Amino acid sequence: MPGSHPEPLAGDAPAAAQRGELEPEIRALHARLAALTAQVGRNDSLLRKTQERELELLRAGSLAQLFERLIVGLRTSYQLDEVGLFLHDPQHEIRHLLSGDGPELEQVQGVCFVDALTTVAPQLANLERPWLGPFHKADHELLLPGVARAGSLALIPLRRHEQLDGVLVFSSVDPVRFTQELASDFLAHLGLVAAICIENAVNRARLLRSGFTDFLTGFHNRRYLHARLREELARAQRARQSIVCLMIDLDHFKRINDQYGHLAGDAVLREVAQRIDAEMRISDTGARFGGDEFAVVLSEAAITDGERVAARVLHAVRNQPLVIGKTAETVTLSIGVASATPGPGMRDYKVLAERLMAEADAALYRAKSAGRNRIATSPNLVG
Repeated sequence: MPGSHPEPLAGDAPAAAQRGELEPEIRALHARLAALTAQVGRNDSLLRKTQERELELLRAGSLAQLFERLIVGLRTSYQLDEVGLFLHDPQHEIRHLLSGDGPELEQVQGVCFVDALTTVAPQLANLERPWLGPFHKADHELLLPGVARAGSLALIPLRRHEQLDGVLVFSSVDPVRFTQELASDFLAHLGLVAAICIENAVNRARLLRSGFTDFLTGFHNRRYLHARLREELARAQRARQSIVCLMIDLDHFKRINDQYGHLAGDAVLREVAQRIDAEMRISDTGARFGGDEFAVVLSEAAITDGERVAARVLHAVRNQPLVIGKTAETVTLSIGVASATPGPGMRDYKVLAERLMAEADAALYRAKSAGRNRIATSPNLVG
């Protein structure tokens, strides 16, 4: 009849009941599907960011630039709270190569050089693939020095030639930012690219240094000194500071060569270079100027700073005899100290660098004429 409702079929009630029973499962499946879709989106975004960052790393022109892109670039790109880089550097080679790039080591924030990676975190000994999980203070405190709090982290191994050369540490205050469920293939690939980039940058730095290094002492050579002097003068001008040049000569070195032979003389030069190097800041530059003469450039320093360094060098060499064969020989130095302050309008750094070296050399000549084993200074040059 019109307006009447059909009688329910006998089987409808059980079907409705069954649908009601399946509702929680259906909702769970929808939630799981949404979570998987979101995860796919996050993975896709991570892949794009990883590819972009890898290209940036591959384009880095120096160790310092590469480290900055690893730390600052990755932290910004992935919106992380902290990024750290730990490198295995037992011979301190990378540290010395990095110092040739210009910045002082303490300015490279987030990079830590260690003699053994396991001293930072024992779990690094078996780190083959990225590890993602919660932060545990007992296990990870040394990986995040100075970090007030952390929720989760990712440890990304940097492996080359079947050995662990370092580890990248990604940290977030979010406890679920890095979990075992997060796809780590992208991070593993990023770690491989970073390891290759570091290896290439180290090799480039070695090659560059070989052209500017004295093979006997390991100091820079005269060619490098001339280039570095101009750079330091430009930096001093921007900072409204002066720089100092020390010219150092071994007293009576010909006698050592004549008495003990040239091989013994070479050993003396190497030892003297090491003692000079021990009295320098890492931002300073040491060079073998030629023969038995060395030069040291002190960045952003005054003449009094140069006199103090010269006194330390003089003391370090003469107060501990050098062993030549079975004989202990006391070696003394003559040192000339000069400084230069580039004026605001000065642009010819090459001329001022040559004048500075000439003044330091003139002071050295005065020290030798006055009896050797002493320091002499020249007035400050203003460019």
